[in-house]
Amino acid sequence: MSALALILSIIALIVAILAYQKVGGLGDLKKQTEILTNIGDAIIKATNSLREKTADVLDKMEVALRSKEARAEKKKEEKEEEEGRDISKL
Repeated sequence: MSALALILSIIALIVAILAYQKVGGLGDLKKQTEILTNIGDAIIKATNSLREKTADVLDKMEVALRSKEARAEKKKEEKEEEEGRDISKL
């Protein structure tokens, strides 16, 4: 009985090996690995590009905000000076 089980398992193993080779075998796995590697590299490049663009936009926003704050402070100082002059005239 055990000999029959051994023979059936060997036959199943041979059928599995033939099916694996028919589907593509190691060559197909290597091809899929290469494709996935290329996709990963493209994603990395896109991410780096987006990161740089985001940093540039944030830098521009910072410059614009800081210049706007500086103008607002300058106007505030000028307004305070004018009020100070108006009070001294009284």
